[in-house]
Amino acid sequence: MLKQRVITALVLLAILLPALFYPDPLPFSLVVLAMMTAGAWEWGRMQGLKQGGAVALAAACLLLCGLSWSLGWLERPLTALWVIGGSLWVLSGALLLRAGVAAWARIPLAVRLVGGVLALWLAWLAVAQAHRMGVNFLLSVLLLVWVADVFAYFAGRTFGLKFTRNKLAPSISPGKSWEGVWGGMAGVLVLALVWVWADRHYGVALPSFYSLLARQGLWFLLLAVVFMAAMSVVGDLVESLVKRSVGVKDSSALLPGHGGVLDRIDALLPTLPLAMMLSSFVQT
Repeated sequence: MLKQRVITALVLLAILLPALFYPDPLPFSLVVLAMMTAGAWEWGRMQGLKQGGAVALAAACLLLCGLSWSLGWLERPLTALWVIGGSLWVLSGALLLRAGVAAWARIPLAVRLVGGVLALWLAWLAVAQAHRMGVNFLLSVLLLVWVADVFAYFAGRTFGLKFTRNKLAPSISPGKSWEGVWGGMAGVLVLALVWVWADRHYGVALPSFYSLLARQGLWFLLLAVVFMAAMSVVGDLVESLVKRSVGVKDSSALLPGHGGVLDRIDALLPTLPLAMMLSSFVQT
C-alpha cells in the first residue's frame, strides 16, 4: 500500500508541477479540468448511477466548465458567484452535518447530482482563476488546506480526547477529534503569519492569499484563516458523510493507494471558492 501511495503521488506531482509553473495557464487549467471531470464520474457512481449515467454526469461537468471557459469567465471578476457559492457551502455544510448520515438518502437524487456537479464546477473556476492570480496566491491557498490536515492529524494523534470528552463527528468520521481541529487551526495561523512576513521580506511581486487578507488588518487575517481551516474540515466531513451513507470507503480506485479524486480534493471544494470570495472583498 505504501509503495502504491508513493508511486501514485510521484506520478501526480510529475503531471501537476510542470503544469503549475508553466508560463501559459492553459496546461494547468486542463489538468485540473480532467481531475474535476473524473470527480464528477466518481460522484455519479457514489449516487448509484450505472456506468453510462456516471459518464454522462462527467460530460455535463466538462461541458459546464468548457462553456464558462469559452465565455471568458476565467478572466472576469466573479464576486457575486463566489459570494453565492461560498454562502451555499457554509449553509449546506452546516445543515448536512447537523442532519447526519441517515438524512443523505432522503435528499432527491437530482438535487444530489446537480449539487455535486456545481461544487466541482465552482472549484474548477476558483482554482483556474487563483492560478491566474499567481502561483504564490494559489499555493498559499492549497497549503492552507494541506497544513490544516497535517497539523490536525498529528494534534489528534497526540492530544485527542485529552481536553474534550467527545469526538468531533463520531457517526461520520470516528477518527477526528476537536483537538485535531484546534491543532489544524494553530498550524494555519502560523503558516499565514510566516507567509505574510516572507512576502514582505522578499518583496514578492504577486501577493499571496494571506498578504491580501492582511491588507484589512491582522485580526481580519487571523479570523479569515481560522474560518478557512474550519471549512476545510467541513468539506472533508461532508464527503465522509456521503461515503458512509452509501457504504463505500473511497470515492473510487482511480488513484492507487489514495482512493479517488474526491478523496484528495474534498477539503478544497469549499475552500477554493471561499478563498476567491474573501480575496474579492479585499480587492474591491
